[in-house]
Amino acid sequence: MYMSTDEIREKFLQFFESKGHLRLPSFSLIPKNDKSLLLINAGMAPLKPYFLGIEEPPRRRITTCQKCIRTPDINRVGKTARHATFFEMLGNFSFGDYFKKEAITWAWEFVTEVLKLPRERLWVTIYEEDDEAFEIWNKEVGLEEYRIKRMGKEDNFWEIGTGPCGPCSEIYFDRGEDKGCGKPTCGVGCSCDRYVEFWNLVFTQFDKDENGVYHKLKNPNIDTGMGLERIAAIMQGVDSLFDIDIVKPIREKICEITGYEYGKDNEKDVSIRVITDHIRSAVFMIGDGILPSNEGRGYVLRRIIRRAARHGRMLGKREAFLHLIVDTVVDSYKNPYPELIQKGEYIKKVLYNEESRFNQTIDVGLEILENEIDGIKKNKENVLKGEVAFKLYDTYGFPLDLTKEIAAEKGVVVDQEGFDRLMQQQKERARMAQKELENIGWKDINITIEDEIETVFVGYEAFETQSRILKMFSEDEEISYAKEGDVCYIILDKTPFYAESGGQVADKGSLETERAVAEVLDVRKGPKGTILHKVRITKGEIAVDEIVTARVDKDLRLATMKNHTATHLLHSSLRKILGEHATQSGSLVEPERLRFDFAHYEALSEEQIVQIEKMVNSVIQQAIPVEKIETDLDSAIKMGATALFDEKYSNIVRVIKIGDFSMELCGGTHVDNTGQIGMFKIISESSVAAGVRRIEAITGNKVYEFMINNQKILKEIKNKLRVVNESEIITKLDQLEDRIDSLENELERYKLLLIDNELKNLYSSALQLGEFKFIINKKDTQDTNYVKLLTDRIRERDSKAIILNIIKQDKNKVIVLMACSKEAVKKGIDCGKIVGQVCGVLGGKGGGRPDFAQGGSNNAENLELAVQKAIEFVKSAVEGGA
Repeated sequence: MYMSTDEIREKFLQFFESKGHLRLPSFSLIPKNDKSLLLINAGMAPLKPYFLGIEEPPRRRITTCQKCIRTPDINRVGKTARHATFFEMLGNFSFGDYFKKEAITWAWEFVTEVLKLPRERLWVTIYEEDDEAFEIWNKEVGLEEYRIKRMGKEDNFWEIGTGPCGPCSEIYFDRGEDKGCGKPTCGVGCSCDRYVEFWNLVFTQFDKDENGVYHKLKNPNIDTGMGLERIAAIMQGVDSLFDIDIVKPIREKICEITGYEYGKDNEKDVSIRVITDHIRSAVFMIGDGILPSNEGRGYVLRRIIRRAARHGRMLGKREAFLHLIVDTVVDSYKNPYPELIQKGEYIKKVLYNEESRFNQTIDVGLEILENEIDGIKKNKENVLKGEVAFKLYDTYGFPLDLTKEIAAEKGVVVDQEGFDRLMQQQKERARMAQKELENIGWKDINITIEDEIETVFVGYEAFETQSRILKMFSEDEEISYAKEGDVCYIILDKTPFYAESGGQVADKGSLETERAVAEVLDVRKGPKGTILHKVRITKGEIAVDEIVTARVDKDLRLATMKNHTATHLLHSSLRKILGEHATQSGSLVEPERLRFDFAHYEALSEEQIVQIEKMVNSVIQQAIPVEKIETDLDSAIKMGATALFDEKYSNIVRVIKIGDFSMELCGGTHVDNTGQIGMFKIISESSVAAGVRRIEAITGNKVYEFMINNQKILKEIKNKLRVVNESEIITKLDQLEDRIDSLENELERYKLLLIDNELKNLYSSALQLGEFKFIINKKDTQDTNYVKLLTDRIRERDSKAIILNIIKQDKNKVIVLMACSKEAVKKGIDCGKIVGQVCGVLGGKGGGRPDFAQGGSNNAENLELAVQKAIEFVKSAVEGGA
């Protein structure tokens, strides 16, 4: 019965191809145009537009093996043999084609004839009211009645709020009595390890309305999901996903790196399983273009990496080590996901940088957390303040879940409400970061589109065409006409206007009749193959069924075409010069410029930028024909066309081929040969996020304008520096730089002399508190750097000094800055707490480390009282620590 994981995956996909299904590759883990999800968490998730009827599927039968990430049960990963954050989901889908009979009989055929699972060990469940499913299992399949268990709505009915829903049927495998709990009630549905559910068949046959009424769908759908790791464990006769052939080598590599033997120590085994699971998730997430951050899906990745790193520390690995496991993960998954091979080095870099950054702060953070927890326990409390959790997150990079996990190990809970209050601003940014472009038109207008209505795009061949108005909408309702000054939305039977997609902005232009003109403001893809034109009527009236001249602004389109073709040349050049990992992470193509985001772990050098520009311009100068080839998706991939993994492609695709230099799937508009681009110039290179760089560039006339402008600037610089030739500019600037350095050094010497004189006065007025001198420096100045320099001078010279600076910068603004030596900290001084209390008296806020802290207030009224409080706090701390 043994079968490898790769074999199971391939046999499943081949089986459903034989049943007329289109095999699609796994979609990216990044949801496309779905704000409801951070990450793809189920096989059907990327196909939602097809289920909802928003987009037309390339075929009505589809099969996939989809990589997925789920984190709700992340704290159970490693503690059980079943839970994981990364998994693969096998699925077969029908969009209004076949239904229950085919789904059930094919599932049974695959399980018994392809996998050859013993019939006597298979059980199924159905929804208690689904007699149709029972009849198919019992009469068509021939499964005994006692092997078909009816379950309630909670177990066997799939629904999420309103919308499409329906009953489901699950297939279980009996692993044997020795795996059971031994209870008389043990059976299908028991929580023990005996009966394992491995395939769920969902029959989407109803549409639930807001009143809870279930309406039968005209075209019911099929959505199935079989966990690949779970069926692999069954086929390979092992107890957990960590023992299957594709995961076990990763687990063994971790044991090799950490020096621990799996199965000898339960606590260590938990850590090994956590790392085994999390490294798989991290590799696939980074491979799909996700990077560690404090927002959205980047935060999920950071949380996973840092949780794995902490478990590595529990196994004694204090240095970065996760990158050492990447090659093993890639080797395990290279057959179904060959793209991981070319991205391997990039993934290692991202992992190493993130883990190293975490290691730089984790020791300090752990010490703070452990001290706080010890204090809580001493006071016989069990709540960690939200402020502490936020500080650990904001300053030391601790994900909240990591803080909660560590605290929970000590019997302490975190004040979630306090943390959430402080995190509100970051959460708002995260929500904004998740907001993606909608490609199904404007959501705020009331659109009902009949099935027979569609728009034919003729913009590849023409800039102008005669079109008929099929539909018109205002924001609130469908309309039959619009008059001068109105803004409305129009659907044409055919259009030359390119709708915004694939990074290319929409065309501008006009719709004209003999008596009216409408300015086209924006163009988006609408539902069911329509294109929506947002227009403003600038003259006369326009009505439904009228014939209009649809005219694209030719100059803007031509400039956009140059930039789009140049984007393809740039993408190919980056991969040739930097490596295959430098793949597209996002783009913007408009008439004025192009913007291209790509995966790379460091800033480009000047030399690399020159190389890239030279390569792109070389291809432009060769005037290579730009071929536009329409073909089916499979043929395009076989041709070697580059596809973006977060894009959904229809079965007929467009390939843009530029000689032997570049070949990509792209629906955008392009020039006929590269010579039409004219020239290419990079104007900026910057960081967008960790591991993502951004290039902005211009082409054609914009390059000429750029050069003219630079010549003007150069002339102004020459005049200001009073030089004749450009070659003299650098020499003159070097002279000025040397002069500035000399003046700054001289200023520093004067500052140090002033500080030494000032120190005498400060020491003469210092308070002697036990063995320490408490220096209070009240000063009116804008130069806080001078005060910091003075503070550092005191700390260098005197380990028995504690200094508090009260800096008044205007009538009301006050800055508080406090520092002390490590000896003072040992005696009980905590500058962070004292500054917080002092600023509190002033109505402000402050905090920091025990040896250095700062804060401020916009109220100077209670300044003397604040100083007196500071003296009391320091005196109390010194005496308390004595």
